[in-house]
Amino acid sequence: AILPTYLSAFVIGAQTLIVIRALRLLRVFRVLKLVHFVGEARELRTALRASARKIIIFLGAVLTIVVIVGALIYLIEGEEHGFISIPESIYWAIVTMTTVGYGDIAPQTAPGKFLAAAIMILGYGIIAVPTGIVSVEIAGVARRRISTIACPQCASEGHDTDAIFCKFCGARL
Repeated sequence: AILPTYLSAFVIGAQTLIVIRALRLLRVFRVLKLVHFVGEARELRTALRASARKIIIFLGAVLTIVVIVGALIYLIEGEEHGFISIPESIYWAIVTMTTVGYGDIAPQTAPGKFLAAAIMILGYGIIAVPTGIVSVEIAGVARRRISTIACPQCASEGHDTDAIFCKFCGARL
């Protein structure tokens, strides 16, 4: 980042690089546009904090399932099919449940393949469940922003807290 400045001091004709460097400073002004999103970021942080316990409990359940499935696949497949230890089998369960599927270890027997298919389907819940939990919390944060001020003209409630006009009849609040 500071190389153009030193080049311009020692290399003839490199002074044009200073102009390019000065233009790069304009990128800083892009960051200032992000100030509009501070309120939304605060709401997201509030929602994540509110859902943290639920997500931790969910991840604990996922960890328990991974250990159980790892032990099961070790018992079903055995060392002759590449599952040489329970930790290695737990690694396979994590890779399969997250739908990464490296392919370094794969079940060979029918019961092992059935368990793998069940774990793959269950793996989609790893994304869906926390997403649902956080979405509900975000909706709750947005719901709490609604004011209970009644419109003087139509007596409707449920306006945004920063509303100036009624969203139903247009009268001034």
